[in-house]
Amino acid sequence: MDLVEIAPMERPPVCRIMDYGKFKYSQKKKKQKHHEQKLKEVRLHPKTSDHDRQIKVNQAVGFLEKGDKVQFTMIFKGRERFHQELGYEIFNSILATLGDKVKVERPPRAEGSRMIMVLAPAKH
Repeated sequence: MDLVEIAPMERPPVCRIMDYGKFKYSQKKKKQKHHEQKLKEVRLHPKTSDHDRQIKVNQAVGFLEKGDKVQFTMIFKGRERFHQELGYEIFNSILATLGDKVKVERPPRAEGSRMIMVLAPAKH
């Protein structure tokens, strides 16, 4: 336990006997923002069906409405790597579906056996 000065500007100054580490932690928590922007990931495959893809897009819309960024990751397996144009088509259809709700932070880009696109919520 430590003697912690709570209100130094008061007359007489206010002090408490408490755990100083716990006091600093609570002060830091009070200063923190309520919602910190996070990066959420949605993983897809080229063979993901339209309905399953729509469910994932709806989930991404929920993340975007909360103010989070969304990273779409297309994972190619085996011979799918040689047909990356399918990934670009799928990502373009996702962008067309989301429309003005999003801002493209990183356009679709192939990185090995993955293709990544990052979207951020549009400021209105």
